[in-house]
Amino acid sequence: MPPIVFGGCLVLIGVWLLLGPMLGARHEERDFRAAVTCPEERDSTGPEDCLRTVGARIDHTEVVTGNRSASYWLYVTEADGKGDRTRISDSGPKSPKAWSGVRVQVTQWRGKIRYVDFPAGRRYTQADPRDRYRLFYAGGLGLGLFGVGIVLSVFWWSRVSAVSPRSYPWQITPAATGLLVLVCAGVVAPLAVDGVGAPLLVAASAAVLVLVGCAGAYQLLRRRHRSGDDTVVVTPKVPETEQCFQGGVLAEGGDKRYGGGGYLVAGPGLLVTTPDPTGKFARRTVPATVAPQRVRPPYWTDPHGGNYGTDTLVVECRDGDAPVLIVTKKENVPWILGALQPPTTPS
Repeated sequence: MPPIVFGGCLVLIGVWLLLGPMLGARHEERDFRAAVTCPEERDSTGPEDCLRTVGARIDHTEVVTGNRSASYWLYVTEADGKGDRTRISDSGPKSPKAWSGVRVQVTQWRGKIRYVDFPAGRRYTQADPRDRYRLFYAGGLGLGLFGVGIVLSVFWWSRVSAVSPRSYPWQITPAATGLLVLVCAGVVAPLAVDGVGAPLLVAASAAVLVLVGCAGAYQLLRRRHRSGDDTVVVTPKVPETEQCFQGGVLAEGGDKRYGGGGYLVAGPGLLVTTPDPTGKFARRTVPATVAPQRVRPPYWTDPHGGNYGTDTLVVECRDGDAPVLIVTKKENVPWILGALQPPTTPS
């Protein structure tokens, strides 16, 4: 799936969470907080919008297993003999019958027990609608901003970083950092800040911060691109003895012309390719017509997408009119430049 399509799907999922489950949970919390105690003379067993509090006796408890957070089922019997149960987040008593016979007050709202008044204090159940909207809010806002960040990152990488993204390794950082800031703001704000408007303000502030940072990075990248400063200055070093190391020679039409391999051997006036890690067998000499032009970081436009590993540099060369690239670790580049130097003749 293309990244921009994936990002768009995340945005749609986030919008659905915000407009559906989040708003529903928010309205349910508002109704619960506004609910009043049911009239005593009212006798109804169906779901009610008022708070129905009745006396009950604990029958037993049952620990819930298989979850990361501790919780237990509390089984109660009301005064009229009706049995019910509710789930409470806590480790509960050590024995299922430890609280058997204890008198409590259970409060129901819309057919579910919302909290239980024990002799030691009130405990809200997992059916408590307060603050339930926060999880949907955090999920929706986080996914939505994550999707927006992916779309913006695609734009950044395709437009802003299109020129030698590997020449300045940090230039992919603004998009990645901005994406991380947006997601963190979207997830943390609803959990830490009350209400609906305040988390949006926090997320908007984070978005402004990201835009300002990316704008500054964009101007710096443009200035660096105009200056063409991705050339790496390396002093040639002629190896006294042959040195074998990982590397390759790439040219138009592939590297068969120079033998391929995966290893290079550099010596005084000598550069060869070989598949042998010892550099002894299947050696192919790089012709003396290959002249180095400059040293630079890998580009996305290089063969194999410039994916040559970390700490890698590219020696741009010319073999007549044909471009040739020599790829190796940066510590080996001085030997390559020294090996490609024309031999000096004694005066």
